[in-house]
Amino acid sequence: MTQKYENTDRADRFEVVVIGGGAAGLSAALVLGRARRRVLVVDAGEPRNAPAAHMQGYLSRDGMPPAEFLAEGRREIEAYGVELVRDRAVDVVRDDADGFDVILAGGRTVHGRRLVVATGLVDELPPVPGIAERFGRDVLHCPYCHGWEVRDQAFGVLATTVMSVHQALMLTQWSKDVTLFLHTIDENELSDEDLRKLAAAGVKVVPGEVAALAVEDDHLTGVRLADGSTHDRSVVFVAPRFVPRTELLARLGADLEETPFGVYATVDETGRTTVPGVWSAGNATSFTEQVVNAAAAGYRAAVAINGDLIFTDIETAAAP
Repeated sequence: MTQKYENTDRADRFEVVVIGGGAAGLSAALVLGRARRRVLVVDAGEPRNAPAAHMQGYLSRDGMPPAEFLAEGRREIEAYGVELVRDRAVDVVRDDADGFDVILAGGRTVHGRRLVVATGLVDELPPVPGIAERFGRDVLHCPYCHGWEVRDQAFGVLATTVMSVHQALMLTQWSKDVTLFLHTIDENELSDEDLRKLAAAGVKVVPGEVAALAVEDDHLTGVRLADGSTHDRSVVFVAPRFVPRTELLARLGADLEETPFGVYATVDETGRTTVPGVWSAGNATSFTEQVVNAAAAGYRAAVAINGDLIFTDIETAAAP
């Protein structure tokens, strides 16, 4: 049963508490700070793109290191009086009045009239030796994030589900040398249509379980199968299992939608959840939210929240 927490001190009361200090959370905080709102960002310091040396596809920020991007975002929100605390939100409960108590791992409790949950997701990687160690370098998952940088190299695709066929076909836009390693997927699980498309796209299909990646001088050189054979590859793409961080939303009773790619918050076009006063943005709502999309979602949520607060206060003042 969720514990009820006492009202917080005035110093810990905010108009909006943003849980998550990535692109979505910082963008929401920036817009709300510029709207003269008292805002707190709770940042656990676990951005999804931390393994990547650079982020791509963000107009004017293409190639920028993720850590530098976040540092710049923190500097910008500070200029508008937004507070940021390095901590983790471990619980959240609706109080008896207007808002929510957010309990932090460090023992502090903060109050927000409105919440933005931008806690992102975790990429769970296949348990193949070398995958986790090289993720974000020459083990990748998104061609839109990294395809240009590794174009025309020898690609391997580690199948995790039959949907890896789609991933392999997509990757032929960036390289014509693509090999699909079926790993734990049986050849019989591929349909005749899958096989026709793979052959038409020039994708080689290799059955057999992958035992490990071959690495020499800190560079990926191949994919080693359980039978001892090694196939030369310089890049491997994987499809992680996406695990959205939606625990806080679940505790609040928000509707969550189960998809083949994880369980995500149900939101409207502004990020409003089914819990009044709570918005969500970024990878907590979809695994496809790249940095630029997440920032846009945070912006939309902030505009909606500011309007909601304005008219809530006007209606309260106008009440007889």
